[in-house]
Amino acid sequence: MAGAVICFRCSLARTARVLVKSTAWPTAPYRTPFLRTLTCSSASREKANDNKYQRSGRAWAVIGGGISLWLLSGWGTSAVHAKQETKADEAVDGLPVYSAAEVAKHDRKETRIWISFKCGVYDVTDFVDEHPGGDKILLGAGAGIDPFWNVYAVHKNPEILALLETFRIGNLATEDVGAALAGMEDPYLLDPKRHPLLKPASIKPFNAEPPLSTLADNYRTPNELFYVRNHMPVPDVDPKDYILEIEDPDGKCHNLTLDEIKTKFPKVSVTSVIQCAGNRRSEQNKIKKVKGLDWGPCAIGNATWSGARLVDVLRHFGVDLSDERIQHIVMEGLDTDPTGTPYGSSFPAHKALDPKGDVLLAYEMNGQELPRDHGFPVRVVAPGIVGARNVKWLARIQLSPTESNSHWQQNDYKGFCPSTDWDTVDFKSAPAIQELPITSVVCRPGEGDVVTPINGRIRVKGYAWSGGGRKVVRVDVSADGGQNWLPAELHSEDTSLHRAWAWTLWKLDLPVPPNATELEIVCKAVDSSYNSQPEGVAGVWNLRGVLNNAWYRVHVKVNQ
Repeated sequence: MAGAVICFRCSLARTARVLVKSTAWPTAPYRTPFLRTLTCSSASREKANDNKYQRSGRAWAVIGGGISLWLLSGWGTSAVHAKQETKADEAVDGLPVYSAAEVAKHDRKETRIWISFKCGVYDVTDFVDEHPGGDKILLGAGAGIDPFWNVYAVHKNPEILALLETFRIGNLATEDVGAALAGMEDPYLLDPKRHPLLKPASIKPFNAEPPLSTLADNYRTPNELFYVRNHMPVPDVDPKDYILEIEDPDGKCHNLTLDEIKTKFPKVSVTSVIQCAGNRRSEQNKIKKVKGLDWGPCAIGNATWSGARLVDVLRHFGVDLSDERIQHIVMEGLDTDPTGTPYGSSFPAHKALDPKGDVLLAYEMNGQELPRDHGFPVRVVAPGIVGARNVKWLARIQLSPTESNSHWQQNDYKGFCPSTDWDTVDFKSAPAIQELPITSVVCRPGEGDVVTPINGRIRVKGYAWSGGGRKVVRVDVSADGGQNWLPAELHSEDTSLHRAWAWTLWKLDLPVPPNATELEIVCKAVDSSYNSQPEGVAGVWNLRGVLNNAWYRVHVKVNQ
């Protein structure tokens, strides 16, 4: 218990020093120093959370309505009252008008659960019982969800807005429209500038990938062209005030400043891929629409990360690495939603406790200070593991017997059977994605290009990678849709067959059949465990659009 008290005190001190420097966030009660208060004992943490909601009342509940729509964005449709095409920013003729005070009375199932957004009032009662996570709506019952959607602006697309309208039961009183946003500014106001070549999949939060044609040009992806995956606004952290908290199995909290991370521990460099679970999702969308950002094949990058090994840090604090209570590395970031709820995730502890796992507290990327979009001042780099577990803007680590209970661990980044849909999905039935499967992509030529053979051949280039440290041992390339194959020339700096964190770039001067006018170029890779890629996207399709590693296909025209 003493450890918990120590950690609570240091958390308060840290909170006072490390509050993200952003005037873009709303004033209290949406953001207060208590929002980043972290306590090391779970009991204290739960009590703090309970008190948080009691202290701040209705305003805290915004998150509930926001989460409800977040989940609605993936849980299918079930029309309640709407019988015509409507828009949230318009009043609907013939529907009753409700004041914010009236909406606030509907904050439990017995009175039916209402929320408001812009000009609309919505009854989402049935969602609570029908879908996983629906109970979180109870936190936001009777509230406006506008502030939350300012953070998760990616959901404000026609499909999601149309889905919301199926739950509409009335219009919000004119005098209450916009009240939920009073005193708030754009939370993305202080986001960093990005390279103009990055192709956005969403603007708020910012998510983008580089052009496919450039991806195989560099073994180490340039920082400014490394894909960006953000879930919320980018924190603006003063490095002098940064403190990392680490909770050991006894509930004792240990603190490290950025300077201590840099000076107390050996600086280790690891070249590793980070790849989003949704990389190549756009190919799944061509089979059947899925939920998630429409990533192409460039939500992946390879960089040399430098920092302190997590295992060295744990040894420094006297942590018994053989302690059976340490089963998961649970992490939280400094990126938060309007209530201060941070991004969270975890991965199995054996990965971090083994020095050969190469898990870093990274503060450099390709020899430069970690860019803000990539986690400045410190991020976790867990080589061989999906990007969602490589937590950026690292605030806290817990050595835990159980995995993270965050949304991103429990209700996202999981794969399912192609026949599973949102009406039947059970997120508890699937494990969280950790190591990613073998994949490969043709970077050049691109889809629809016109190619001119030289001496009967064209140059084909691409990348290949497999999760878990499994080295790519072969890439096969076909010019005729997979009927005939040739092995490509491989380039990788990794020498180990089972500790290969970086990608493999490949190239081949591919023979072009005489008189051919069109080619279907296909690539497929094999790793050191002889895992290979499936032939078609349909067989790996899933409702979240993750884990697509089918053969990659490019169609080109030939100028003979």
